[in-house]
Amino acid sequence: MKTKAVRLYGANDLRTEEFELPEIKDDEILVKIVSDSICMSTYKCAIQGKAHKRVPQNVDTHPTIMGHEFAGDIIKVGKKWQNQFKPGMRFAQQPALNYKGTMWSPGYSYEFFGGDCTYCIIPNEVMELGCLMEYHGRAYYEASLAEPMSCCIGAMHACYHSEPGSYVHEMGIKKGGSMCALAAAGPMGLGLIDYALHIENHPSLLVVTDINEERLSRARKFFPTEEYAKIGITIRFENTSAIADVSAYLLQFSPLGYDDVFCMAPIASICELSSSILGKDGCLNFFAGPTDKQFSASLNYYNVHYNANHVIGTTGGNTDDIKESLQMSAAGLIHPSVMVTHIGGLNVAADTTLNLPKIPGGKKLIYTHIDMPLTAIEDFKSLGEKDFRFRDLYNITQAHGGLWCPEAEEYLLAHWA
Repeated sequence: MKTKAVRLYGANDLRTEEFELPEIKDDEILVKIVSDSICMSTYKCAIQGKAHKRVPQNVDTHPTIMGHEFAGDIIKVGKKWQNQFKPGMRFAQQPALNYKGTMWSPGYSYEFFGGDCTYCIIPNEVMELGCLMEYHGRAYYEASLAEPMSCCIGAMHACYHSEPGSYVHEMGIKKGGSMCALAAAGPMGLGLIDYALHIENHPSLLVVTDINEERLSRARKFFPTEEYAKIGITIRFENTSAIADVSAYLLQFSPLGYDDVFCMAPIASICELSSSILGKDGCLNFFAGPTDKQFSASLNYYNVHYNANHVIGTTGGNTDDIKESLQMSAAGLIHPSVMVTHIGGLNVAADTTLNLPKIPGGKKLIYTHIDMPLTAIEDFKSLGEKDFRFRDLYNITQAHGGLWCPEAEEYLLAHWA
């Protein structure tokens, strides 16, 4: 079967090509990819090429398929897995395989397995690890976004606290505590906020900072402070771009410091700010992954010793985190669509990946069986003056608060070739 895919040949070398997939083996599964959301991690992989830990050294002769936040339909099942999976099933998947201690992962490491393509082959280890899951939801994009949401879920599960005199760690953010998310009005920050507000051990205070007022305005729209005040959560969205002493400014909202701090950007000054606002037994999660292997920042070790401050780092989520994301999305408890600002076809996936930091907004959602320019949801209205399809998409998304939604996906798949 032929597939069309965005493939990595080396640093800054992505090519959209059509090629023949081999016949699947008895322990493999052939799938049709429908949606893939582009991750900043994919950008880092694309610009690093062989220097990336997950990319094989022979990528120049055996290029790998990009994209790891994907979902679609099962087409053909090898004999080994025919009792568990059937053609026609929708699937979600967990890309963080950790198979036999390797770093290999779809979207980085596999020649025939990744998300930025029309069809691909899922290898045996994915099923062995339980990382291929039947998906019962209505919209493919929610299964795609379960992966980035699982990163947020895993990050919050990984936080921990303890009582004085005890060495027992209570996992998760502190229930009813104070939480600060720095540089957090981007797509992953919005996912983190969404999850934090809708779990049982939610904080009583959540402060979100950014230096981009447009991103903050969008966050305020999706998370109205007055609504959450009704359930005992105070939310503040703070633009810190013009504040001289950001640490002092943030500590006025939580004078004893914050129980949980999430550093959402790999910038030394933000890491140091994160350290400076921790309270006693405060947990700092360094969420954002740097590309510089020598990246470092100062940490207040006095507070590590006397205030029990601790630092953790998380990358990705596990299979249970993905399942939790899918379950909460299906129940309407979280809304991963808050991450999405742009829609496009496979034809723009390579350029979008290589230019991701330069493109404003949040998640860029790719539908791999259509050709469509990368289009901001907020531009649907103006584009609709010349193309009725964008007009219809505008009307559909407006009925859902300006968010991408299952109805919009269904319309797109029915009206774009």
